[in-house]
Amino acid sequence: MAQYRVGRLEQEIQKEVTDILLKRVRDPRVQGVTVTGVEVTGDLQQAKVYYSILSDKASDNEKTAKGLEKATGLIRKELGARLSIFKTPELSFEQDQSVQYGDKIDRLINELKSKE
Repeated sequence: MAQYRVGRLEQEIQKEVTDILLKRVRDPRVQGVTVTGVEVTGDLQQAKVYYSILSDKASDNEKTAKGLEKATGLIRKELGARLSIFKTPELSFEQDQSVQYGDKIDRLINELKSKE
């Protein structure tokens, strides 16, 4: 039963954080951020929000991370107002590397095919 609640909360946080980033956060450093997933601890006290951006540049990744870190307070406050839970979880943002990893695998497969 508890896992079901955590899963629902993860989906709801993902939906709301995406909406908050689009409509409330005005920082240009976080434009184009896509929330790819959320992991909430079993006690619902912390939430790790995974995001991706289209740029591969290290400088863009750094700027986006700083922008999200700066906006964490606003996002958490908005999340608390939108969700009906006792305590709003602490948010931490982490870049999702799966998109880059998938792209790397794709390129390696294409290289193998072109050699044949």
